[in-house]
Amino acid sequence: MRIVVLGGGVVGVTTAYQLQNDGHDVVLIERNSEVAAETSWGNAGMIAPGHSFVWSSPKAPMILLKSLFLKDQALRFKFSADPRLYAWSWLFLMECKSAKARRNTLLKHRLAAYSQAVLKEVVAKEVIDYDRSDRGILYFHRSREALDRGIAQMRLLESDGQVIKVLDRDGVIALDPSLASAGEAIFGGIYCPTDETGDPAKFTRALASKITERGGAVKTGTTIVRLETAGDVVTQALTDKGTFKGEAFVLALGAHSALLADKLGIRLPIYPIKGYSLTIPIGNRPRPPTIASVDEHNLVAISRFGDRIRVTGTAEFAGFDTSHKPADFAVMKGVTQALYPEGGDYDRAEMWAGLRPMTPNNLPFFGRQRFRNLYLNTGHGHIGWTMSHGSARITADLIAGRTPAISMDGLLAQ
Repeated sequence: MRIVVLGGGVVGVTTAYQLQNDGHDVVLIERNSEVAAETSWGNAGMIAPGHSFVWSSPKAPMILLKSLFLKDQALRFKFSADPRLYAWSWLFLMECKSAKARRNTLLKHRLAAYSQAVLKEVVAKEVIDYDRSDRGILYFHRSREALDRGIAQMRLLESDGQVIKVLDRDGVIALDPSLASAGEAIFGGIYCPTDETGDPAKFTRALASKITERGGAVKTGTTIVRLETAGDVVTQALTDKGTFKGEAFVLALGAHSALLADKLGIRLPIYPIKGYSLTIPIGNRPRPPTIASVDEHNLVAISRFGDRIRVTGTAEFAGFDTSHKPADFAVMKGVTQALYPEGGDYDRAEMWAGLRPMTPNNLPFFGRQRFRNLYLNTGHGHIGWTMSHGSARITADLIAGRTPAISMDGLLAQ
C-alpha cells in the first residue's frame, strides 16, 4: 500500500519507519528543509515514562491564574484574540479534576512505557548514534514537603510498573557528583533508573536516512496546502511542489495538525504551547551533568547530549508565535548555572523556542475520523519523543488491521 505521512517530526518519521517495516511504500512530506526541524529539535530529549503526569491537574487552574500577575511562572497564560485559545482552555479546565487527572496519567504512562519498549527494539535492530544515555532520570525537590508530595504523586506511576528510588541529599550527590556544589539547595529526589535520554533530532534524521536508503521518499521543503477528498476517502495531498496520491494518509503535523484538519471539517482540540530551550556547549568545563534531571521546583529539565547540555523550561500559551528574547531564558539559565557552576560554557548557549502540540487531556489522537483512510497520530504534547515509537507502532497496527499490543481503551479518537 502507498501511504503518505504528513509531517517530518519524530512522530511522523517513526511512523514512516514502522509502516515501511510492514512492507508499505511510504512518502513523508515535511515543509522544512530537513526533518526534525521544529519541536523535535529543541526538546529535553527525555524518554521519560516517569514524567507522564498530565498537565491538566487540579492545581493547574490556580497556576495559570497566578501567571497573569507573576511573570516568572513556568506555566504562562496570555490573553489573546484567538478564539481557539479559549475554546481549548475550557476543554482543558474540564480535565482538571482529580479522577480525570488520575485516569489520563495512567493512560499516558501506559503509552509511554510501551513506546520505550518499542524504541529499544528499534535501537537493537538499527545502528543509530543519538547520544543515548540509559542512566535514568533524577526528579529532585528542594524541601521535605515538596519531596513528600512528589513521592506520594509518584506512587501512582509505581502502581503501574514504574521503577522509582527515593534518594536523600547524599544519595542525589552520589548519583551525580556534579551536583555537589548545589547540594544544600537540594533536599532529595526520586530516581527513575529505567528512564533515559537521547538527542531526538539526531535520532529522527538518522532514521529518515534509513527510510530513504530502503526506497522510501522523504520530501522536505514541501508545504501541504490541503487534502483532496472523494466521498469518505482522501485521494491526494496538494502541496506547493505538486500532488501526492496515496491509499492511506497519516496526519502527524504536531501543532499544525488542527489547522489542516479544520479544512476537512475535523475538529481536533490541539493548541500550540510554546516551550523554550538552551543548548549549552560543555567546552572545557570540568563538572558537567552526568545524569539527566528535572528541578521540580522550577520545572526546568536538564539533559546531557555528549558534549552539549540541553535545558528546557516554561510553557507559554502564545499561539503560533515562536519568537524569543534573552530574558525568556534567564530563569532556566540561572537555575542550571547554580546547579552546575562548572558544567558548561553558558555564554555560548544557543536559544530556541518551539511549539508543543497539546490536547486538553494530554493524550494524543489515534485512529480514524470522518475519512476511512485518514489516520491520526498527533497531539503528543510535551513528551512526544517519549511516546513517538509506541504511537508509530500503534498506527501501523491500526492501518494493518492488527490489534495493538496495548489496550487502546481511552486512547482511540472518538
